[in-house]
Amino acid sequence: MLCSATLALTSCLKDKPFPLYGDKAVSQKFEYTYDKTADTLQDKTYAAYLSTNGNYFVQNNQGNTQYNYWPQAHTLDAFTDAYLRTKSDVYKQRMKSLLTGTYKTNGNKYENLFYDDMEWLALASLRAYQATNDADYLTAAKTLWTDIKTGKNDQQGGGIAWNKDKTGYKNTPANAPAIIFAARLYQLEKNQADLDIAKELYTWLKSTLLDGSGIIWDGINGNGDGAIDKNKYTYNQGVFMGAALELYNATGDAAYLNDAIANATATIKDLDMAPGGLLRNEGQGDGGLFKGILVRYLTLLTLKDAVPATTRDTYAAFLKYNSETLFAKGISRPDFFVGSDWKTKPSATDATDLTTQISGLTTIEAAATLKAAGKF
Repeated sequence: MLCSATLALTSCLKDKPFPLYGDKAVSQKFEYTYDKTADTLQDKTYAAYLSTNGNYFVQNNQGNTQYNYWPQAHTLDAFTDAYLRTKSDVYKQRMKSLLTGTYKTNGNKYENLFYDDMEWLALASLRAYQATNDADYLTAAKTLWTDIKTGKNDQQGGGIAWNKDKTGYKNTPANAPAIIFAARLYQLEKNQADLDIAKELYTWLKSTLLDGSGIIWDGINGNGDGAIDKNKYTYNQGVFMGAALELYNATGDAAYLNDAIANATATIKDLDMAPGGLLRNEGQGDGGLFKGILVRYLTLLTLKDAVPATTRDTYAAFLKYNSETLFAKGISRPDFFVGSDWKTKPSATDATDLTTQISGLTTIEAAATLKAAGKF
């Protein structure tokens, strides 16, 4: 829910789409050294969250050592971000150790009960392969893809199920990342079957869960009644625009790019997901990762030359404001832990989940990329 102050501010400054962009408390206090801060966050995250056996990254920074599968994939993606930025073998080693450790911790296999979880690891592994040319990543990605494809069925008219025990529940998290992966694998290997699956899943997802405003809903049949779950989550928007963008990259069909632009534009103007232009606090746990996922895919759209320049500038301004706010207000120093609310740093007694930490790290890495590209 939006607070009355936010509503008043939006009303008073409705001619400006992001009224808080001029916040002098953010814009004048810091030198935004995103690359150096990304390096520090990388090192602090590695030291604080690595399990004692070195195989995975733990639940939080205050003693909960639980293993969770899907944040490992996003941690691998964050290491890949750093490797692409620096070409340092330190990050390359961390990437490979995490892939190997995930396999071991997951019972000497990559496969998982949840199709969306497997898709995240498949995406991260494919990206790591393209960054390093290490065939072990491609093997992991294709092993996962073989299993992911078994989740496709005709219930609810198509799509991939959320998990192997609930095959009639379909959602954006289980379908949009699969589209991204299939489209990227097609671009790498030119296997028509991969592109065909990406198109099929996209047609189902768009026709089933995309609202006329450009926002993608969460899922359908979650309660077994065939109803659409009209929940708005930031990461769903990120993976939908990512799916549309990758299909554009694979096909050159401008209709996909237009879908990505419509979704991204609707998302950054949405007063539930980005009140005052700042991505909302979606808590810790799974929700802690959501904003970073949106930032990852909105960054790719911002860097795409085929997107009109004025639109790219709008996205860059949105990402700049979110990055500056996180940098200035949402990171504790000198320990460098990230708050789930990017305008509030965690206190010394607050536990920070790995998900929340990786979301912030992903965002600072994206800011370093955008700054190096001249977008900030």
